[in-house]
Parts: sequence; structure tokens; C-alpha cells
Amino acid sequence: MCGIAGVIQQGLTSSDWRKLLEAMTRVLVHRGPDDGGFWVDKEAGIGLGHRRLSIIDLSPTGKQPMLSVCGRYVVSFNGEIYNFLELRQELEQLRYAFRGHSDTEVLLAAVSQWGLEKALGRFNGMFAFAIWDRQEQTLSLVRDRLGEKPLYYGQAGHALAFASELKAMKTLPGFKAEIDRDALALLLRYGYIPAPHCIYAGVRKLPPGTLLTVRAGEGWSGPVPYWSLEGTVTQGMADPFHGSEGDAIAHLDGLLKDAVKLRLVADVPLGAFLSGGIDSSTIVAMMQAQSSRPVKTFSIGFREGAYDEAAFARRVARHLGTDHTELYVTPAQAQAVIPRLPTLYDEPFADSSQIPTFLVSELARRQVTVILSGDGGDEVFGGYNRYFLGHRIWNGIKWMPTSVRKAGGSILSALSPQTWNLLFRGAGPVLPNRITVQHPGDKLQKLADALTMEDPRTLYWGLISLWKNIGEVVPGSREPLTIFNEPRLPVGSMNFLEQMMFMDTLMYLPDDILAKVDRASMGVSLEARVPILDHRIVEFGWQIPVSMKIRYGQGKWILRKVLDRYVPIRLIDRPKMGFGVPIDSWLRGPLRDWSETLLDERRLRTGGFLNPRPIRQKWSEHLSGRRNWQYLLWCILMFQAWLEEQDRSVLGAEG
Repeated sequence: MCGIAGVIQQGLTSSDWRKLLEAMTRVLVHRGPDDGGFWVDKEAGIGLGHRRLSIIDLSPTGKQPMLSVCGRYVVSFNGEIYNFLELRQELEQLRYAFRGHSDTEVLLAAVSQWGLEKALGRFNGMFAFAIWDRQEQTLSLVRDRLGEKPLYYGQAGHALAFASELKAMKTLPGFKAEIDRDALALLLRYGYIPAPHCIYAGVRKLPPGTLLTVRAGEGWSGPVPYWSLEGTVTQGMADPFHGSEGDAIAHLDGLLKDAVKLRLVADVPLGAFLSGGIDSSTIVAMMQAQSSRPVKTFSIGFREGAYDEAAFARRVARHLGTDHTELYVTPAQAQAVIPRLPTLYDEPFADSSQIPTFLVSELARRQVTVILSGDGGDEVFGGYNRYFLGHRIWNGIKWMPTSVRKAGGSILSALSPQTWNLLFRGAGPVLPNRITVQHPGDKLQKLADALTMEDPRTLYWGLISLWKNIGEVVPGSREPLTIFNEPRLPVGSMNFLEQMMFMDTLMYLPDDILAKVDRASMGVSLEARVPILDHRIVEFGWQIPVSMKIRYGQGKWILRKVLDRYVPIRLIDRPKMGFGVPIDSWLRGPLRDWSETLLDERRLRTGGFLNPRPIRQKWSEHLSGRRNWQYLLWCILMFQAWLEEQDRSVLGAEG
């Protein structure tokens, strides 16, 4: 795992190139603390930089940027090609002679032999890389199929530039750190900024599964897909799995074993995150089944019971016989991470599970350099609670005419959530237990919103949206289109459950879950590998029916059946828990002063991006305990903290 960066620009001297690439790679040292290097062609006006975290082939023969044996290609590569040994054997039969045993060298040989696009079809891996074709004078940027590794690109002055993280691009002379209000609108909608958008105007994220090529002296073209989830869905539905349920379970078992086996190849210590849930327990079980020694596993716990998974992880670790390490984190330790978040994530990012993800990464890095993670199971095999909620709501209202639904929504919205809470509290003694619920006002407000939605996709959009009226909060913004209002996507051919999984895999997975894991792990120089996102498993997931994923009111049915072969159901059969921290109570307690400073009305107004009125209203309601606005407020706080860090950086640079 590494950090990459580079520039296309004419007229630079050797000294200019060194200063420029040194500055870009210096801020990426956390992604590659073991080594660094540059490659420059002054006449062509291209320079590539690299920071290396040595995982495979620790010798100098693995050093990057790397030149192909034929001399045509130069690559700066971040990631892993997991099937590189298989490809190497094939290439050796074609008389390729290798200097070392890195997967980077195999990548170059594969591109030399088959061409870039055909080679990409052969790669099983996670990666973001830049490859310069010296013959054609073209630079190609590539990102892996599911978006495990990040890649930004854009313009800074006269330079075309790219990097693993924004902080490298910000070192370039001429870079304009101009905040994009439209991207800010997306942040407040989702809690993250989906690709291709970026918080800075003029910078883009390369979407997953795409290839972008630029010729020296020309501008960026549009990314072109070499693999698409849309194509995978279409193919899977056209050619479904024809075996029995038992056959499907056995097939998935084999795919997972092989995916894990490929990800166990490393020349450095390796371990796994373990929460005790379905996904991580499956990965650890597969690792332990293929290991002759106890696998190192890591989990963190919290004293707040609703957020503590450590006890569940401990039971699974004991059953599998892993070498388990756990750390109980105090609120003070968790809160101490918060000031680091703006620089860790570069863009404002508001998934509060970023805090425990960083802490467990920091814990693991004390013993290992590579970690396997169970991410992806919820999107691929239907595990999120919101899938069941959305499905139940839509089935309950779809029979109503639109006019009746909207009228019902207006009636429910006529009373405030606080008033509904009071009514339910007063009626509590006469209500049956089955309709006694917590926070009934909030739930009825969600139902009122759902009743106004015209189709399943907009219903799900409403369920996952944080701030609803974005224009009121970010004046002057125009919220860009995303998959939720993109008419060409083939969601009409899927049922509602499939639509939700498809949309999450396309956007939420790469731009929230995988971004969170990448920045948290690489922030401590730890490589995270995600076996469930082996593209063969994702493709198989779209060949099997929803009934093999969601059954009896539970998600991940087929994954549970695979895990049954390794771990007793009693150890993992529990309600799904999010990997989070009690932000709601922290905002009213130990984080109150910090929050009040960032949410100060004058400060919000002076910043010039946010309307203080709705924010202060939410803050007041949250502090009073009348409503729980933790997710909406965390979004604002993460932007404000990030904005403060940008101002501090500018002042530091000027000083």
C-alpha cells in the first residue's frame, strides 16, 4: 500500500521537478513510510512520485516509480494485485524475465503483453495507479472496480495533477482551494461527498472501475468504465445461478476461501479486525482455517453497552483460537481523535464511525502491517436495517394513490414530533405494548416524509438523507445529481431491496465505508484488505436471488449459512450493531463547549457558507433532549472543524 502523485507540466527545470514532487510526496509519508522515489521526463513534461509501504518484495527491486522491462511504461502504483502469482506464471511461460517478485512488476508485464484495458480485466485487486506510456505519450489513471483505493485529479495553475490524497495536490503552486458549494450541499445530504465530486472546485475523484487517459499538452478527458456494477447487475440477472441453495452456499464458501487466501500473501505481519458480527467473523474463520498459527485479531470496546461489541468479538476469537487483542477506549481517548479528523480525511467527512475505525487501526498497527476487514457484506448480501425499514414502509404505502399519501403526510406533519411524543406519553397507559415505541414523534415524521415520495428510489433517498432542505442550509448551492435522481440507471428492473443494495454499492460503499477505512488505516501506515469485495463475490451476489440474501426478517442469509460451518450460531446471533460512538450524548456533555464554539451564530455567518438559523434551531432542540439531531449536527461540525483547519493551514503557509 502506498501513496502516489504526479504532474503533467511543460517548462520545468530539474530543480523545479524535484521540489514539486518532493513536496507532494512528503505529505503522503503516512501512506508509505518505508521508501520514496520520483521519475521525470522533462521533455515530455511528466513527473511521477511515490511513497512506499513495503508489503510484497521488501527489496530495492520493488521500488517505485517502476519502469517496465521493455522500457515503454512507467507506473506509480498504490494497492495490490492479489492474483499476481498466477499472472506471473503465465507471463513467465511467455518468456518474461522478472527482476524481483513484486506485484508491481507483474502489473507492468501484463500491460506490456496484453495492453492496459485487457490487463485490467485480468487483475483481481484493489488499486489506484498512474501509468505513463512513453511511446504514445499518454498518462492513464486507473481505479479498482469497487473503489477501495482513492485517486484525485485536477488542475493547479498550468499543471495537470493527480494524487492519492488532496493534501498532496494542495502543495502545488497555483492550486486554488476554492470550496465548491454544490459539493458542500452533497456533504450535508449524505454525510460524505460522492465521486466524482470534491470539496474543492476544479478537482475530481476518479470513479470506481474507470480509466482516464490524458495526452501531454491536452486537458483531461472523461473517465471511461472498464468494469461497471450496472453491467454486473445486468449480466447477473440475465445469467442467474442455477444450482440449489446448498450449491450456492458451497460456491460462496469456496469463493470466500480463495478471496481470503489471495489476501494472505504478504512479506510482513498480518491480522484482522474482529467485531464478532457476521462479516468479520466469516473472514477471520476463513483466515484461521487456512493458517497453521493463531491469526492476530483486534477489536475495541466501549463501556457504553449500546456501542460495545468487544464481548461478542472475544467469544468468537476464543472459539476460533485466534491471538486476540482488545482495547477498551474511554470517551476521552475517543474524543482526542476528533482534532485529527480534518487532516486525516482531507475533505469534510461526517461518518462518526471514523473515530473507532481509526482507534482499532492504531491498535492493530502496533503488531501488524496488513489487516483484513469484513466490509462489504451489508451491501453485497443485504445486511443494513434500513433495507428492511424501507421495504416495510413501501409495501405499506404503495397501494395508496399518490394524492392520498401526500394528504396523510400533511396530516402527520401538522403536529410537531414533540407534540406526538406528548400524546403517546399521555396515552401510554392504554396503548398495547406492541405499539409502545421510543421517540414516536421522530418515527412519525419519517413516515410523513415517506408518504410524500412517489417511487421506491426517492423513498430510500429520503430515508438516508440527513439535511432535507439543503438550499436553506447552504445558500446559493445547487445540489448535483446522484444515482438517486439519475434516470438512466437500470433500477427499474430490480425489486426495491435490490435497488437499495445497488445504490449503496455504487455510492455509499466507496465514498463512505471504503474512504473511511482507507484514511483511518493509512493514517497509521496500515494496509487494509477487503475479501468480500473480491469482484467474483460481488458478481456472484448478483447472480443469486434476494431470497438467498434476505430471509426471515434477517439479511445476509447465505453468508450466515457459510459462517455456520465454522462458528456456532449462538455466538453471532444478535441484533446488528453499528460501529459507532455515542455522539448524541457527547454533544450534550463533554463535546458541548467544542460544538458551541463551532456552531456559534457569528462564526457560522462569518464563514459565509452556511445559514445559521436552521443549524442553531437543531442545536437548541438537541441540547434540550426534545430531538436527536446527532447526524445532522455532526455533518456541520465536521465541515466547520475542517474549515478551521484550512484557515490554519493558510495562515501557516503565509507565515
